[in-house]
Amino acid sequence: MGKCYPTVSEEYLKAVDKCKRKLRGLIAEKNCAPIMLRLAWHSAGTYDVCSKTGGPFGTMRFKAELAHGANNGLDIALRLLEPIREQFPTLSHADFHQLAGVVAVEVTGGPDVPFHPGREDKPEPPVEGRLPDATKGCDHLRDVFKKQMGLSDQDIVALSGAHTLGRCHKERSGFEGPWTANPLIFDNSYFTELLSGEKEGLLQLPSDKALLCDPAFRPLVEKYAADEDAFFADYAEAHLKLSELGFAEA
Repeated sequence: MGKCYPTVSEEYLKAVDKCKRKLRGLIAEKNCAPIMLRLAWHSAGTYDVCSKTGGPFGTMRFKAELAHGANNGLDIALRLLEPIREQFPTLSHADFHQLAGVVAVEVTGGPDVPFHPGREDKPEPPVEGRLPDATKGCDHLRDVFKKQMGLSDQDIVALSGAHTLGRCHKERSGFEGPWTANPLIFDNSYFTELLSGEKEGLLQLPSDKALLCDPAFRPLVEKYAADEDAFFADYAEAHLKLSELGFAEA
């Protein structure tokens, strides 16, 4: 099924382009790509295909959603974005938050993720408990990404590769440390580190290690570790899908 994107005005498209440039500057200056990507993902990842609720529709602007346990620290992202947000009041929060995620990947050297504007802001946040739990394994990942969000095994592994950016903070997640040696560079080192085993100072969560034990997931880990171009292509496709869950469905 193809997507049927809403038509937005020429002024809106110009605002998106200008906003993108401002976001590039902010994210480069503040080195805040990881938290911007987390904001976009945690907003989109609440989508439920059965009830058609949640998803990338700007609800992280509500204190109730920011208060969900999985969103600890995301108020920092919104604070950093506030000066830019004020310059583009015509953009929906939904488009703005997803645009920040796309720019975060681009600024850190990752693939260009296509962006289609026109998401509308939903009036209330989703229920808590829909985001993946890092302490759990493959069955849980599939329950959340496949059954709830409607994504594929390939999407799950490609999206896991975004852990190449950022680090865990004990006060937010209970875990501490980065996954890779360069947590502000978007590359395939998450997969090469995963295959090379645990290292002093680098993090591997239970949900990361689970990718190595699964007969469908492991070949994808090996493929992406060996071929960064293949990872970038599949990541861009998976990120696009995630950022458009429940949006522009035909």
